Amino acid sequence: MRRLKVRTDMAASETERAAVPGLPGGGSTVSVLVAVAIVVADMVGVGVFTSLGFQVKDIPSGFSIVLLWTIGGIVALCGVFSYGELGAMFPRSSGEYNFLGRAFHPAFGFVAGWVSATVGFAAPVALAAMAFGEYGKSVFPNAPPLALAIAVVWLVSLVQLTGVRHSSTFQLVATILKVLLIVAFLACGFVVGTAQPVSFTPQASDFSHVVSAPFAISLVFVMYSFSGWNAATYIIGEMKSPERNVPRAMFFGTLIVLVLYVALNVVFMHTAPIDKLAGQLDVARISGSYIFGEFGGRIVGAMICFGLISSISAMMWIGPRVMMTMGEDIPVLRPFSRRSTGGAPAYAILFQLTIASLMLFTRSFEAVLDFIQFSLLFCSFFTVLGVIKLRITHPDLPRPYRAWGYPVTPVVFLLVTGFMMYYLLTERPLQSALGILIMFSGLLIYAVFRERTGPGPVAASSGRE
Repeated sequence: MRRLKVRTDMAASETERAAVPGLPGGGSTVSVLVAVAIVVADMVGVGVFTSLGFQVKDIPSGFSIVLLWTIGGIVALCGVFSYGELGAMFPRSSGEYNFLGRAFHPAFGFVAGWVSATVGFAAPVALAAMAFGEYGKSVFPNAPPLALAIAVVWLVSLVQLTGVRHSSTFQLVATILKVLLIVAFLACGFVVGTAQPVSFTPQASDFSHVVSAPFAISLVFVMYSFSGWNAATYIIGEMKSPERNVPRAMFFGTLIVLVLYVALNVVFMHTAPIDKLAGQLDVARISGSYIFGEFGGRIVGAMICFGLISSISAMMWIGPRVMMTMGEDIPVLRPFSRRSTGGAPAYAILFQLTIASLMLFTRSFEAVLDFIQFSLLFCSFFTVLGVIKLRITHPDLPRPYRAWGYPVTPVVFLLVTGFMMYYLLTERPLQSALGILIMFSGLLIYAVFRERTGPGPVAASSGRE
């Protein structure tokens, strides 16, 4: 009979940190402030600067749009509370690979790790880099976008390879500057921008907008913009006092992003006519042109371009930690677990860098993003479901942090995530089917590894025996 091993992960986590040579206190060098920066950087990409145009096309209401983004943030916070409980219980890097393996079965954890380690982070890195290349034309007009994209990924990766300390400093500085640029843009919008005739107070027509199909569909894309709230769970093994700081980092990071997202959408609608925004992709540039004049587009482009550096850095930091942890458990992947003297999983970083670079050259990352969305949602859904399962099956396990609002908050997250998966299955059946195939390929690879190595190494990743 299988049982959840209570060796507890506190001991496992200490072992993981102590394995990093040359760093005081082992690998516990990431402060809660740096972890918050990683969460913010991973969440704030190009989504919030591009999605409003498609939302106001069917929902031409200031109040409804603000409510839409607020709901998205609240749902993300519901996920934060559940992941916080699991992160405090099982403080080991790698996110869903660790959680699903412990809550359900090592095979489930491996499938989640396989998706994340191969394309789950590499594809978003490539997409953000390509966006950097496009927006970079506002700063470097004659530079080829592909060259800029390749350059930023490689430069950020070199920073990551120098070690955890340099990565922490770079991430913190880049994210703070990113937030300051957004705050400066918001201030200019409210102070300099010309107010448009849009109301942010509830109107009689808002009820029909809120219960409409476009509102529900828009929520799907809002949730995509909020993805990344769980970033701190991928670096738990490098954090100081993870049982306290992982929930804090995710909560404060998500709360900051919620405020920024709502404020940005208010400024976009406050400064530019809704009919000029409707159906447009570059709403930030349009708003910037109304605030700053003709030169505004270049200012906004430079702001987004700079902000993407911290996003790429965050993903190049947390993504390789999945492969690193898998390498600690699976002999075939052992080289990826090796760290440099600075604590960086060098081979895992180079592995993700290679995949992201190949995607940039082949331009295949958008297609990959389409068919991994279902897989990523599927893993998040079952991770939160794992909180409920463990509360029922193992109520006596130590829980340094307990999910706030349980069981309401996990149920809210499950309902919204379930709706998103249903939407993808019905609206994008081919892409969803390909995503399911990726998960099955991971299951097949797990079976091969298990056959070669025996149940021990793989099962250990989940704390099962």
